[in-house]
Amino acid sequence: MTRTTTDRPTDAEMIQTACRRVGSAILAIEGADTTPIGVVHLFESQAFVLVPTDGDAVAAVDGAEGTPAMLEVTDWAPIDLRERVRSVIWLNGTLHEVPRDLERDLAIEIAGEHPDDGLLDIGHGASMLRLQVDSAVLASSSGATSVSAAELADATPDPFWECEAGWLEHLDADHADLVGQLARKLPTDLRQGRVRPLGLDRFGIRFRIEGADGDSDVRLPFPRPVSDVFELSRALRNLAGCPFMNSMRD
Repeated sequence: MTRTTTDRPTDAEMIQTACRRVGSAILAIEGADTTPIGVVHLFESQAFVLVPTDGDAVAAVDGAEGTPAMLEVTDWAPIDLRERVRSVIWLNGTLHEVPRDLERDLAIEIAGEHPDDGLLDIGHGASMLRLQVDSAVLASSSGATSVSAAELADATPDPFWECEAGWLEHLDADHADLVGQLARKLPTDLRQGRVRPLGLDRFGIRFRIEGADGDSDVRLPFPRPVSDVFELSRALRNLAGCPFMNSMRD
């Protein structure tokens, strides 16, 4: 479903972003053992993954037609919450081999926009496979939604995907004052618990409220999307009602 609101990323954008910062992933192929995945690069509606060269995944792929497969990606919060899972994503499609003579060139291209030390393992015990995604499902505290391959292809990751973890860790550890000011913006019934920063993107900030009866997630949107770290810092301070507070980058 295509969203027209501007107070949060689309589901497709959230999937693209989560796949850039994979906490853990599992590749499942019928008739083969599941394979833990450490590197996932989602380009449009194709997911490139690294697997052990001598593992079940490589052996199970049909070189001509490809093999039906499912990739499960778990998006973990970067701070130590009571429940760290932010969302779970399932990418369903057909798994194909990547020609061995193209693996290194493709790894270099991927590293240009999605650096990961795991790419260095290609040819040294790791091989690359390509999942042509037919459909995707995003499950979070707000429910589960289906995303088409076309929506994935049109979406891009959030511009702050690389720095989000550092900002959330900094907020949680060093800016209790700012978190407290932001918490005052939450609905009254959601202030009866420990408020922790959960997510940050160009549209706003999300919090996890750890209460006695369970956890709740809530988003505080910015008045308008931001495009760089200076606008992000200013938007957070303005949202908290503290426009002259020291920069979050300190």
